[in-house]
Amino acid sequence: MPYLESLRVFVRVVELGSITAGGRDLRMSPAVASNRIKDLETRFGVRLLNRTTRKLVPTEVGRAFYDNARRVIETLDEAEAVVSGFSGNPHGALRVTAPLGLGRRLIAPLVPKFCDEYPGVELRLRLSDRNVDIIADGIDLAFFLGAPQDSALKWRRIAECRRALVATPEYLEKHGHPERPEDLTSHNCLLLRYPRSPEYYWVLQTPEGPQKLLVNGKFDADDGDVLSGWAMAGRGIVNRPRYEVAEHLAAGRLVEVLPQFPPIPSQFGVLTPHRRLQDPKVRLFADFIAREVRGLFG
Repeated sequence: MPYLESLRVFVRVVELGSITAGGRDLRMSPAVASNRIKDLETRFGVRLLNRTTRKLVPTEVGRAFYDNARRVIETLDEAEAVVSGFSGNPHGALRVTAPLGLGRRLIAPLVPKFCDEYPGVELRLRLSDRNVDIIADGIDLAFFLGAPQDSALKWRRIAECRRALVATPEYLEKHGHPERPEDLTSHNCLLLRYPRSPEYYWVLQTPEGPQKLLVNGKFDADDGDVLSGWAMAGRGIVNRPRYEVAEHLAAGRLVEVLPQFPPIPSQFGVLTPHRRLQDPKVRLFADFIAREVRGLFG
């Protein structure tokens, strides 16, 4: 087992480019992770990693060893998944990622219940509004709002998520109520932006079909909750999933903008690497989330 654990550490360190990151991902200290790498180098009498000014990179022999070690780990995980499927007792770590708002409101509150039902599973949730490299980061399931971009991954649609343009009554009283989609170009639109972000325009539903609008604003952020906070402070118009703002709309703290021209809905779904599909805990968690959130996107 120590040897297999060392293999897992080495693979994650190579994939993440850092002993600290690799150890953290496997829930061990940098010192322990470093010792695991040293154990492997001592065992084989070769250097497996070189340190550059920015990160660790495998040596030539380290790269060859990584390719084979990764296959060993994947084969072992697949074998354990098959046994778990027959036993009905899934176990092991499940790595899940989701956008910040979606993860905080919908996924995270359901994690304890799932782990109560399947105590052999350790769930590791990572939330980010930025694009995640699912393969490189070893992710088992990636929940998303929008449209999947990577055709190399298996994706499952869970629900259609309606969206709404909203602002405070105070903002609209000061800056005016947009009457047509084109009016948005003269407003401060609060956008979710980061490198390679898709939100550089909004697409609204009109009688003539979808209308794409290049909107802009004085400030943007890479965190959807920050945008919602700015909107609540009366600083602009924001495009958010309806379930996130439903309570504020009902209370009158926010007002829907252009309700006759709503944004096109987002797809709520989950991406899964093909090699993870036979792992029962991956399927169980996807099914569990789909069942628990049913009815929230109406």
